[in-house]
Amino acid sequence: MTTLTAPVRIALLDDHTLFRQGLRFILEPLPYVAAISEAAAFDDLLAQCRTQLPDLLLLDLQMPRVDGVQAAQLLLEEFPELRIIVLSMFSADKFITQMMRLGVRSYLPKDSSEDQLIHAIEEVLASGYHFTPRISRALMRGVQQPIRPKSTLQSEAVPFTQREHEVLRLICDGRTAAEIADLLFISKRTVEGHWQKLLEKTGTPNVVGLAVYAARHGLLDN
Repeated sequence: MTTLTAPVRIALLDDHTLFRQGLRFILEPLPYVAAISEAAAFDDLLAQCRTQLPDLLLLDLQMPRVDGVQAAQLLLEEFPELRIIVLSMFSADKFITQMMRLGVRSYLPKDSSEDQLIHAIEEVLASGYHFTPRISRALMRGVQQPIRPKSTLQSEAVPFTQREHEVLRLICDGRTAAEIADLLFISKRTVEGHWQKLLEKTGTPNVVGLAVYAARHGLLDN
């Protein structure tokens, strides 16, 4: 489990009072949570963010007036450093892909377990993203271009070493650096070095960009 020591402010945007109360019940006992703010509408949350920006926002997609997609877009335009985790009943690829490309840090179904939610929060706070196999598959399907031969796609990709390719596949499978280190019998620092090299080689800013690049160039099909 990730160890967090700095106090964290978490905001909740959901128009269902009972759901917000349920989240508060889960989050308040966490030792690193310093404050939890709630909003039932986007305007209220925006006012809160302009007064004091939270470290993390848990966001529902299905909202009145300003839906979750619009809310994320507007918030990230004004506060690009805001870390957002979407909690939604919608699990279609198009929603996951759209939100991750907007810049949210993870996407969880509302029927996730308490442990899954806490793990996602801690990973986003510690490393920036919580990248699940479900998110990975949605991104893969979203960028596949079957009308082009795979050999052509791969020939356009920058060259990787065998180890970089192994690390890339595990990153796109939603594995953390620590998990990759265990699976490949190498140190976490070595994994982080490969990870940074992959970002530099592909010119991508984060793990979402890496996943899109890998899928677009047919690197995960064999």
